[in-house]
Amino acid sequence: MTERYSRQQLFQPVGNKGQQQIRSKHVLVVGAGALGSASAEALVRAGIGKLTLVDRDYVEWSNLQRQQLYTEQDAQNKLPKAVAAKNRLRQINTEVKIEALVMDAQPANLESIVQTADVIIDATDNFDIRFILNDLSHKYEVPWIYGSCVGSYGATYTVIPNVTPCLHCILKKVPVGGATCETAGIISPAVQIVAAYQITEALKKFLVEDVEALRHTFLTFDVWNNQHAEFKTGKMKSDKCSSCGSTQTYPYLAYENQLKTEVLCGRETVQIRPSQRHLYNFDELEKRLKKQGKVDRNPYLLSCQLPEQRFVIFQDGRVFIHGTNDIQFARSLYYRLLG
Repeated sequence: MTERYSRQQLFQPVGNKGQQQIRSKHVLVVGAGALGSASAEALVRAGIGKLTLVDRDYVEWSNLQRQQLYTEQDAQNKLPKAVAAKNRLRQINTEVKIEALVMDAQPANLESIVQTADVIIDATDNFDIRFILNDLSHKYEVPWIYGSCVGSYGATYTVIPNVTPCLHCILKKVPVGGATCETAGIISPAVQIVAAYQITEALKKFLVEDVEALRHTFLTFDVWNNQHAEFKTGKMKSDKCSSCGSTQTYPYLAYENQLKTEVLCGRETVQIRPSQRHLYNFDELEKRLKKQGKVDRNPYLLSCQLPEQRFVIFQDGRVFIHGTNDIQFARSLYYRLLG
């Protein structure tokens, strides 16, 4: 191994053998926001073999306070987070193979990636995607590490298929409501603590291949109020769980072939995702939308500023409509401008 990893190799649990194992691993990080930035950078600096980074969003000014991979230039250019992250990570370590995917984290998009990954890092901002990751993890027997943070609070949990209770066992169903970064804010230290726990668990799995070395608790903390709690989850594993029990049906992988519409977590933004991938001709679209408002574009997306809303159209056909939480209104606007 090269000199760049020498201090990591001097750590006894790692050593030369551990570093070789790290170099052979493929990690899937879903989400390239605050947690994804911190986790991806730590993994690349540690010298993993391959990193796949999936994110559907682009860099905005409000991200820069805590999303450590991004710059003001990225926000000005509205670069997709996955692309901006890859650009920065390449500067950090050219030895790591980095794949950046600008897309929704949906079963059809993730299945082939999960099958080749050694571990999944959850860096998402909503439980719908986490329950999808939970089902994919068990379908393909790939461990995943849950993480979330808001305000000064954070939580993390390691899921090992066929060993630990899954997220479905613990939460039973997708939670509704709750605080978000948009409503409660967030401080960077909470992000860094969650990411540190997630990456440490990932490295343990890589280095020792020993489940007993992993933390078998659901951990929570509030760094501002000096609170820390853990609870054991062993008895929560259910044989009747449809995600990890004796009869696994993977309920959160079910897909209906129809237009998908959702309000993005904690944001006055509606995402509309066509049922089939649609590649727009940005030249033609720009000419059409210039009649409606100011248009900006880069190779990955095109945005149009209307009097009260802002349209952002991605190359894969997804559309963000900023400035509304009204799904019906967003749909009507979508069909009027793009239908």
